[in-house]
Order: sequence, then structure tokens, then C-alpha cells
Amino acid sequence: MHILSLVHLKKNIKTLKVTKSKNATRRTNICRYWIQYTLEAKITIFKIRRRKYIMIFTNAKLYGSNENYTIEIENKKIKKLKSQQCNIKSKKEVIDLKGKLVLPPFVESHIHLDYAFSVGDPYWNESGTLFEAIHIWSKRKKEKKETKSQIKNRATKAINSLIKNGVQHIRSHVDITSPELTGLQALLELKSEFKKWIDLQLVAFPQEGLISYPNGEELMEESIKMGVDALGAIPHYELTEEDGEKSIKKITKLASRHNKLIDVHCDEIDNPQSKFLEVLAGEAYKTGMKNMVTASHTTAMGSYDNSYTQKLFKLLYLSDINFIALPKANMHLQGRNDTYPKRRGITRVKELVESGMNVSFGLDSIKDPWYPLGSTSLINMVEFGLHATHMTGYKDIITALDFITTNGARTLNITNNYELQEGGDANFIVLDVQSDYEAIYSQPQVVYSVRQGEIILNCTPAELNTSESASFLQQKE
Repeated sequence: MHILSLVHLKKNIKTLKVTKSKNATRRTNICRYWIQYTLEAKITIFKIRRRKYIMIFTNAKLYGSNENYTIEIENKKIKKLKSQQCNIKSKKEVIDLKGKLVLPPFVESHIHLDYAFSVGDPYWNESGTLFEAIHIWSKRKKEKKETKSQIKNRATKAINSLIKNGVQHIRSHVDITSPELTGLQALLELKSEFKKWIDLQLVAFPQEGLISYPNGEELMEESIKMGVDALGAIPHYELTEEDGEKSIKKITKLASRHNKLIDVHCDEIDNPQSKFLEVLAGEAYKTGMKNMVTASHTTAMGSYDNSYTQKLFKLLYLSDINFIALPKANMHLQGRNDTYPKRRGITRVKELVESGMNVSFGLDSIKDPWYPLGSTSLINMVEFGLHATHMTGYKDIITALDFITTNGARTLNITNNYELQEGGDANFIVLDVQSDYEAIYSQPQVVYSVRQGEIILNCTPAELNTSESASFLQQKE
């Protein structure tokens, strides 16, 4: 029965209750009629709620595999994931991927959403150095005093672009060296508003120093109360080496007490004497926090001598901490004081990976004082990173997407239910290529992004109209 009919009956009953009807039998019949269809409506609604939504993807080439698979989704979960021997015939909704590459959603493990699209305001970073970038940002905060809405608008633009590029998990640092904590308020709201499309982790990041900035420690504790996921630090920017070590020990203590993750901007400098990494790894090891701790940047490691690095790697391995390399941003920022030879300014990615440690890649910046360019394509960033780290062997290339998938998931501590598996959440992306190798060299488009069993992104790849091209060439001839 139609809803409008039920509403009409309900109105009739109300009318009969307040009007003295001469026909009592008619009133009774209508009441019975309403009750009967109300019960039927309830049954129908119950059945709709219990209805199973099923979608099937066929001919899916799984990342790291040479076989095609069928992925059957039922009510937000992967019901079946099985090797496909022949074409599937089904009355259910079937999407034939024709051998396209399927993998878990991309993970952007290090970005600053509150900085995005602020480049050139109030002025450009002409030296290209880290320290001028921080100075510009500090001045911008005092002069511009952005509203929460303005920060949200810039960050939203970045998030939307990341989603279009297959990202479903983001870790963003947010500057807390501001008494109002406006940036943190803005990103906390976006975390809630975008939860259908992404998981957003927030790191309380004291851009101008935890110890050196006025009331920095109090602002960190307030950020914890507001609901950040991780605590950050920038020891190489503190006024003294002693303050740098103190900042690491302070956040380790707070994170341990409040069960928070840690992600430190560590030794983002060319100075080979900057060795806060050993302090961070030591604290992670002694406190047992281990893989809850991440060291971002660690660019000074590229300037350490091999003798010291060999000793350091023993501690790093024992500590089980994560590393994040930021290829584009650090190639831009580091080596600015060098003549020649010029340092690449990237941590020892290849050696860390070969030693069994977890390394992920991040974008860091999108058009801000630290990096004036910045694409939200993680695949493009990975290709750039492979060149910068001399990781262009065949095995390096076909496993390179680990830097923005499984390795990133380990960094964010979201490995439970992240990878494609039967019974797991139906979250994955589809690339317009048919092999792991092609995924790097051809920079493919993300054609599908599926989250909780729903398609949140569906892009049709661009195609060359060969018939028109051939006709044009014949005319030219």
C-alpha cells in the first residue's frame, strides 16, 4: 500500500474520532483497515531494512598477484574473494574490471591540511629554506588571523583532491602554536564531516616549538583534551639541544599516559650533528611504545657518516618505530646552503627498507610556504621518490605502491581490517592498468574508489578517438 494512502486513512480515523458519525460500522471498518495495513507496512519496512545489498567486481587483478579475482560485496563487507577461472554470470550487479589493478585505498601518511593553498600569502619563500617557511607562517598567523571557516575551505579543497586520487586515509599535522587553536578546531570539524569518505588522523604539531613557544606545553595538553590522535614535536627547531630532547621526552610521557600515537618532525635539517632520532628511538624502545612512534623527515640521516649510521640502525631496528619520507618537499627544502656537491635531502629509504624497517611516503605540502607546488597524486610522488632514492630496480618498482598502502597503514596503526580479505571491510581502489609495474610508469587514473561497499568515486579514463585521428591524417595526406 502507498504511504499516501496510509496517511489518508490516518486522517480519516482522526476525523471519525472527533465527529459524531451515524455510521458506527463504517468507523470500525476503517479502523480495522488502518490496523491491517499498518501491520503490513511495518513488515515491509522490516524487510527493506534486512535486504542484502550485493555487488560483484569480476576480473580484478589484485596488487601483488598475477591472477584475476572476483570480489563479492554484501552489506559493506567483502563476502567472497576468490580466484576467477572463468567469466561470471549473475543476476546481481556485476562490474567487469577487465583485468584492472585492485589494491587497498591509498594512505597519505604526512600532510599539513591547515597550510594547504596558502602559498604566497603574505609573501613567497624566495630562499626555499625550511626556516624562512616557518618565519612566513608565523607572520601570516599574526597578520591574517584566519577564521575557522577560511581554514576549513582551504583544507576541504585539499581533501577533495586527495579523495579523487584514491586516498581514504589521511594523517594531517595541525599547528597548535596559536593560543586560539583555530586550525585544530577547523580540522576536528572536518574529521567528522568527511568520515563517510576518509579516515582523518590529527597530530598536534607545535610548529614553533613545544618548549620554546610561550605556553607550548599547555597548548599541547589542551589539544589532547580536544581529541587529537597523535602528538608531535620539532626538536631541531627548539632554541637549544637540551630543549629539543626535552620536547621529545615530554610528548612521549604524555602520549603514554593518554594512549596517543607519536609523530615527530625529526632532524629535518642538513646538519649531521642533529641526532634527535636516537633520542626518539631510545624513548620508544624504553617505554615500549615502539611502533606507535613515527619519525618523519629524518633528512639529517642523509648527512650522517656510515660508521655512526651503522650503530644507529641497531637502535632503530630494536625500537620498531616507523619512518616517513617526504621526497618532493625535502628535495625542494634541503641542500639550500650547499654549493657542490649538493645533498638530495632525503633520508636513507633504501637502507631502512633493506633492514626490515617500515617506511612510508607522504606529500607533506600542497602549495604552502614550504613547497610552492604540490600535486595530490600519490603515485606521482612515489615515482619521484624512487628516482630520488635510487630505487629503480625491478623489485623496487613492482613493490613501490607499498609506500602509500600497507606501509602507510602500519604507520597510522590501522592494519586491522585494512587489506582486502574475506569478511573485511569493502574498501579498495581500482587503477586503470593491469600490472604493478604499469602502475608506476604510466601514472594511471583511479577509476573506482569503493568505501564500505559503496562506490564513492567512478571516473571514466580518457580515450583517444582513433577513428577521427585516422580520418584527419588521411585528409592531410
